[in-house]
Amino acid sequence: MDINLEGRVAVVTGASRGIGAAIAKAYADAGAKVVLTARKLEGLEKAVAEIGEDRVHAIAAHAGKAEDAERVVAETLQKYGRLDVLVNNAATNPYMGPVIDAELPAWDKTFEVNLRGPLVWTQAVYRGWMKEHGGSVINVASIDGLRAGGPLAIYGITKSALIFLTQQLATEVGPNVRVNVLAPGLVKTEFARALWEGAGEDAKYPWPLQRLGQPNDIASAALFLASDAASWVTGGLFVIDGGGSLGGPFS
Repeated sequence: MDINLEGRVAVVTGASRGIGAAIAKAYADAGAKVVLTARKLEGLEKAVAEIGEDRVHAIAAHAGKAEDAERVVAETLQKYGRLDVLVNNAATNPYMGPVIDAELPAWDKTFEVNLRGPLVWTQAVYRGWMKEHGGSVINVASIDGLRAGGPLAIYGITKSALIFLTQQLATEVGPNVRVNVLAPGLVKTEFARALWEGAGEDAKYPWPLQRLGQPNDIASAALFLASDAASWVTGGLFVIDGGGSLGGPFS
């Protein structure tokens, strides 16, 4: 399938590296203009250089702050004149361990970025452009939002809530706006380094496809959901984990 995003404009949060940078590049390669956001401009500048300055634009912004979302939307509309796709990819995980032992500041920070953030960015793009012109919103959750008991407890709670938020928004903003959610498994990114480091490049992981995910595995799904090929897809949950969430001998 040849997916063409020519003439579209996308905003990707958490786009300085990893999954966000891969999604931004996939969109730019498909012909879109892409606004990359992250908290620190230095990281964004590296991503811009790798993708190409003529195809992307960087704006430093905090993913959990409504005023930053509104500022990015306004600047995007001023620069490109439209805003067709939003990818809520930015996330944080300041705490690993049992919820019962968690400190409230870590809880609050995780919810601010991982759940409040996607809401306020979606509100900003909806009010600023998509309500009148349509568009696609793609949230990046995690398979940790589908199961309890792991070490990323607070993170998983926010991602579970993000899946529900996606489905709720999909019921509210159709038919012109589509809202879908990706649930990646373990992807080899800097963000997830503590989970995969030391396993070895050739390790056989205990799931059917027996490898770690790569950022491009997630970017391909995000590209589909941004395109007209997904024009009848909304409220969807797409698990991309190499089969790791399946039951049976590989679980």
